[in-house]
Amino acid sequence: MSELKSTGKPFEISKREVWEAWEKVKENKGGPGVDGVSIEDFEKDLRNNLYKIWSASSRTGGAAMWCD
Repeated sequence: MSELKSTGKPFEISKREVWEAWEKVKENKGGPGVDGVSIEDFEKDLRNNLYKIWSASSRTGGAAMWCD
């Protein structure tokens, strides 16, 4: 996974932490969330979906970029 390049956030949630959380959910065969999206559907656009989770959970007005 790429590292976070720049932020203006008071706290950091790394992409690695989001990735590791995803791996645990998948390993535990987690069920759909409140949005009803299954693991299989989530995986169809995994990169974008993980980015959305990371962005929403760490958004405080600062800018962040994925660096590949």
